[in-house]
Amino acid sequence: MLILDRFEGNMAIIECEDKMLEIPIKYLPAAAKEGDILKLVIDEGKTDKRREKIQKLADSLFE
Repeated sequence: MLILDRFEGNMAIIECEDKMLEIPIKYLPAAAKEGDILKLVIDEGKTDKRREKIQKLADSLFE
């Protein structure tokens, strides 16, 4: 479970199990507030595009 603990400057402090993570606030939804439980999702479209780009770069190295 990811819990938005607090904000410190431009960073969000996220509680995850027994650890605290810091991520830039810009990666959170605009409405996120302290105490919210966060959920990660996979952006399949962007992931596929990134994989294609990396594959093209790798292919060009071995031509």
